[in-house]
Amino acid sequence: MAKTPTAPKTLQEAVRYFSDPDTCLAFMVEIRWPDGVTCPTCQSPDVRFLATRRLWECKAKHAKRQFSAKVGTIFEDSALGLDKWFAAIWLIANAKNGISSYEVSRALKVTQKTAWFMLHRIRLAMQTGFVKQMSGRVEADETFIGPALHNMHADRRKAKEAVKVEGFRYVSKAIVAGILERKGRVHAQVVPDTTQDTLMRPIYRQVAPGSELITDGATPYRLPAGFIHSVIDKSKSYVRGHVHTNGMENFWSLLKRTIRGTYVNVDAFHLGRYLDEQVFRFNEGRDPRGDGGRFVSVLQSVMGRRLTYAALTT
Repeated sequence: MAKTPTAPKTLQEAVRYFSDPDTCLAFMVEIRWPDGVTCPTCQSPDVRFLATRRLWECKAKHAKRQFSAKVGTIFEDSALGLDKWFAAIWLIANAKNGISSYEVSRALKVTQKTAWFMLHRIRLAMQTGFVKQMSGRVEADETFIGPALHNMHADRRKAKEAVKVEGFRYVSKAIVAGILERKGRVHAQVVPDTTQDTLMRPIYRQVAPGSELITDGATPYRLPAGFIHSVIDKSKSYVRGHVHTNGMENFWSLLKRTIRGTYVNVDAFHLGRYLDEQVFRFNEGRDPRGDGGRFVSVLQSVMGRRLTYAALTT
């Protein structure tokens, strides 16, 4: 098994360490090609390094013989150096309540538009998806994110009220469903509605049969097949022994604090990426390697993922 390179432990150390382009490149190579550099096109290890341009050239004859360490990653086609990318990754991976594109813009001396695009590409690398099934005691809950219709300006509310969905019932908020393994990981995703089929689908996929599923008294969670079902009636109490959903409520609190306090106005189209960011930080919060460990975890996930500006804005 390849050894993970040792990262700096603090932001100050990271800024100093990654100020040298050659150091950044060497660190990236160690993460991406621990067994030696190979051509991204033909996977041949027979390559030579062009030191003056910090590129490699494959000795086999084919298209795209020359390549950089950015090819095939979230950094591809970016004119920014790895020093700025690494600083942005460190900031977003370790800021408990997130970091705005305006703050990154000022810190890295790039435009706000560039910083916004960078952060979304990093969020893509933070996306973990299905890791392993949860077991034991598992909490499930859902929450609503977005502006309340009655709080909107009259003109905007009138325009929104003209949009009728779900049998003439307007839904002004996005719906997020979450599952939390006690003393373990959280999984959360944007869902289209709160029907039983929609809310139970991720549970059947993410939670091992026979686990204890702890929910509130919401109708969609009733009689889940294959689980021990414990219900807390929040109209009477919030805790009954080990039966509560306080873990998920804590995650919702962190998520909403991030969205309302740092990002302020999140478009529903992009909500899933902000959710990926918060899930990553929550799950990696106990990393014994600290801030440097979370930084490395993101960097290890940049390969094979690419996000273009057109895809992000259309």
